[in-house]
Amino acid sequence: MKLKYQRYVRIGLTGFGIVAAGLLFFFLLFRFAQVQAAVSSVMGIVTPFIYGAVIAYILAPLCDRIETTLMKLLRLQERKGWIAAIAIVVSLVLLIAVIWVLVLLVIPQVWDSILGIAAAVPDQLASANSWLHRLLQQFPELQTYWDQAYLYVTTGTDSLLSKPDGLEDWLKNDLLPHVGTVMSGVGTGVAAFVNAVKNLFLGLLISIYFLASRKQFAAQGKMLLSGIFRPHWADLVEEEFRYADRMFNGFLMGKLLDSAIIGALCFIGTTILGFESAALISVVIGVTNIIPFFGPFIGAIPCLLLLLLEDPMHALYFLIFIILLQQLDGNLIGPKILGNSTGLSSFWVLFSILLFGGLWGFVGMLVGVPLFAVIYDIIRKLVFYGLNKHERAEMIDTYNAAFHPAPLPKKPREKKEKGKKAK
Repeated sequence: MKLKYQRYVRIGLTGFGIVAAGLLFFFLLFRFAQVQAAVSSVMGIVTPFIYGAVIAYILAPLCDRIETTLMKLLRLQERKGWIAAIAIVVSLVLLIAVIWVLVLLVIPQVWDSILGIAAAVPDQLASANSWLHRLLQQFPELQTYWDQAYLYVTTGTDSLLSKPDGLEDWLKNDLLPHVGTVMSGVGTGVAAFVNAVKNLFLGLLISIYFLASRKQFAAQGKMLLSGIFRPHWADLVEEEFRYADRMFNGFLMGKLLDSAIIGALCFIGTTILGFESAALISVVIGVTNIIPFFGPFIGAIPCLLLLLLEDPMHALYFLIFIILLQQLDGNLIGPKILGNSTGLSSFWVLFSILLFGGLWGFVGMLVGVPLFAVIYDIIRKLVFYGLNKHERAEMIDTYNAAFHPAPLPKKPREKKEKGKKAK
């Protein structure tokens, strides 16, 4: 009787779960705008914690390395609290120092570039207008249209001199609305910048707590898995988490090191070539190089436009130099540092960048490759589990070739069969 009632209870709970899930789905479907607003509000609150977690995750390997080095130097057998504190402080100081050096390199270069562009644009426009005016001498009508268009672009009206009230009308109807729009955009940008700086500062403080408690969080996570899942599934989930950690940590650390090397080589090359904005160009190339595949193109385009305004020949030299530098990175530096750490083919790398870049922008392009590698690994293990469950041993070789170069999981069924034969 007890087993019979237990069966009815399970059926009832399953039915209740299905109905509740359906109601929740329809609620989310018809209240999507409110749910999205609530999620955005919550994300705005927890943004500093996300920043802190990311900073702590990046600095955790450095903290571990500093702790290990200090223990070897001091010949300690157990980790001490003060050693962990020193490691955290040194890691944060190094991070702040790197950011400060980049800011000191970029801000003056950006300011000088803005002033240079502002000074060069009028002359460039005047030169282009004179060239087109001479080119269109054989077509008087086109020449007239071009002169009117150029006058409108540079003055905001067709002819201020031909209309006595033209300047006043232009100021009221064209200039003042544009000034209001620009000031509103500037105010929004300043508020967003201040909010980002605030979140970053809070993230640095929160990262201290994450770094100090990282081992405790790992132990709590393991206990949580053991309490929720059975031992076999808890081990599988823990193994997948460890794989994801190796994937993200190895990929991000490798890309950071690779991008730092490329930025340094770019600074040396642009300095030798005599570019005025060598530091700014090198920082842009180094930062965008973190993005796989598309990073070099994303960074090279604004640098080319900047050099084109300074000197067209400099832009040509830079284009040749950046092609050679990216060939060096793609064929020598990148493979030496990263290798085939993700186990993904070029097609899946491109697919993951486009997919997650379209969903999450720059962050998606950065984390898309390791994230898709983890998803790919889960699918790979599920396929192997299905083949093993349905006893399709003849397809194991096909599986190995299809998912190459991923390592082949263990074969639990073969172990059971061997155990039976031994008996």
